[in-house]
Amino acid sequence: MMNLKSLAKDTAIYGLSSIVGRFLNYLLVPLYTYKIAASSGGYGIVTNLYAYTALLLALLTFGMETTMFRFSNKDGEDRRRVYGTSLKMVGGVALLFVAAVLLLIKPISGAMGYSAHPEYVGCMAIIVALDAFQAIMFSKLRLERRPIKFMCLKFAFIIPNILLNLIIFLVLPSMFGTHPGLEEAYQHFNGGVGFIFFANLACTALVTLGFIPELRGLGVKFDRALAKRMLVYTWPLLLLSLVGILNQVADKILFPKLMPGEEGLVQLGIYGACVKIAMIVALLTQAFRYAYEPIVFNGSRDKNSPATLADGMKYFIIFSLLAFLAVVVYMPLLRHFIQPSYWEGLGVVPVVMMAEIFMGVYFNLSFWYKLTDKTWWGAVMSAIGAAVMIALNVILVPKIGYWACAWGGFAGYGVAMLLSWIIGGKYYPVPYDMKTILGFVALALGIFSLMTALSNPRFALSPWLTMATGTVLLGVYGAFAWKDIRKTE
Repeated sequence: MMNLKSLAKDTAIYGLSSIVGRFLNYLLVPLYTYKIAASSGGYGIVTNLYAYTALLLALLTFGMETTMFRFSNKDGEDRRRVYGTSLKMVGGVALLFVAAVLLLIKPISGAMGYSAHPEYVGCMAIIVALDAFQAIMFSKLRLERRPIKFMCLKFAFIIPNILLNLIIFLVLPSMFGTHPGLEEAYQHFNGGVGFIFFANLACTALVTLGFIPELRGLGVKFDRALAKRMLVYTWPLLLLSLVGILNQVADKILFPKLMPGEEGLVQLGIYGACVKIAMIVALLTQAFRYAYEPIVFNGSRDKNSPATLADGMKYFIIFSLLAFLAVVVYMPLLRHFIQPSYWEGLGVVPVVMMAEIFMGVYFNLSFWYKLTDKTWWGAVMSAIGAAVMIALNVILVPKIGYWACAWGGFAGYGVAMLLSWIIGGKYYPVPYDMKTILGFVALALGIFSLMTALSNPRFALSPWLTMATGTVLLGVYGAFAWKDIRKTE
């Protein structure tokens, strides 16, 4: 029987390292926005290139993390050989990718809009290749239930990366007077933006050194027959992963193409900075997933599993709407997370947060096709959502700029969510408490509408009075939520 105490401990460590890691990385956003002027478009470069890396990482790992887990637990398979074969496949693909990018660096950089800085593209190619290679070794740590080393290596990237960024933007500028060549280099790399990528590469390489024991897997003989079986299993996972990532980053990749020139990078930088405030809801979704997913799968054979899914959905919506309202209420304070020159884009934050909630609901709904082994439905619905999002971006970006990105995500995740709810009702009916859910949605919309009205300049209310009123309204919402929880108990 599984040691539930040990499972809870491991889950907490994995979740803590991921969530705290993301939170610490978010703390770089104020540094970037206060040191990189919105009008320079520098933060647009950061947003664009990191969107590419997210997509490429899904491509270069091609679902092998999950595949390695699956084959390592199959009867008759040699776990050591499964790991070695996985490591060699991902490492080989990553090496070929880097070689191809460096060989064709000029045309690739030109096509991406970075002909003046091909070193940015080369640097990010090496980073994403190392990340893909490390992903298999991180999976090995999870497979062997070694969460402490997992967490230490995650922080071995995060902490040095933050320190290097502080040096780049706080220490180096103070040395310009005594080191004129440094100032010239700083300006050459878009006011220090290029140094962000160089720091990332150094820290990623540092983490690789921590995997020296795991690198011994490269000495295991490559099993061609095993590799073929693994590739057959993994290609649907690759499709699902690519479609899922496209939903998250396609707008940031397409934006400079749809609005070329410096203005496109400026707007993308503003959008990318403001979206970080909305990521509070994304953190909540991730935390909920770490806590909730093991519960569902551990009870998937239980006749009460649909009831578990129904409760999970209701409480996810209740608490994610609470987070949404908290951001809206305390926006006069939270907006200082980014520099004032970026504030013109704050209007997109509620739209992006609702898109994140839709994505969270879609995640909760997705259990029906996972529990019934109809995972291909996930790829189909995600692909439709991505198509809607991309279409809206293509049509609207030239007309309304970064607002198209916000509404594109809202519509894309909204469509995927509705499709999953309708189709899932046929294959795996779940008794969702729609009356209570819709009641909380209506209450949240009412509070949001009132807060939007109070924030209108014509009322001339001070930000502190507006936040005080909002705090009372949050208390009302919380009271209803607590009443529902007590009723369930």
